Amino acid sequence: MVEIRTILFAEDNPRDVELTLEALADHNLANNVIVVRDGVETMDYLRRKGKYKQRKPGSPAVLLLDIKMPRMDGIEVLRLIRNDNELKMLPVVMLTSSREEQDLIKSYELGVNAYVVKPVDFKDFIEAVKQVGIFWAVINEVPPLGKLSEKNKR
Repeated sequence: MVEIRTILFAEDNPRDVELTLEALADHNLANNVIVVRDGVETMDYLRRKGKYKQRKPGSPAVLLLDIKMPRMDGIEVLRLIRNDNELKMLPVVMLTSSREEQDLIKSYELGVNAYVVKPVDFKDFIEAVKQVGIFWAVINEVPPLGKLSEKNKR
């Protein structure tokens, strides 16, 4: 049986959270989703700080990251992750409504693994989230975080 790993979902819009969890539930992935509401909470979760300091060690299979969030936006979260030796290999998928070219370019410059624009149509949105969830939480193989080779620690 295939192990379903945790998905960290950073999204401040309650409706998008509800729709995403519904889409993931269709493939029994919703139970493995941790929802955080802004960039600061995302980093606290990943670094096991604040209310997450007691969580078990380990990292999610993927971070689904919105760009437009309060306190710290997704671009800044991505920048912090890619500059952190313990987190830099974490797969990050921008799941955003932003079609702004500058957001797309900046995300890829910072090392995002994928950039998915949330479809406006409900059925299309559900299908896009299902595909992202299945690939990143079930199919994709990720290296254990914090286990960089000596060459990559520089």
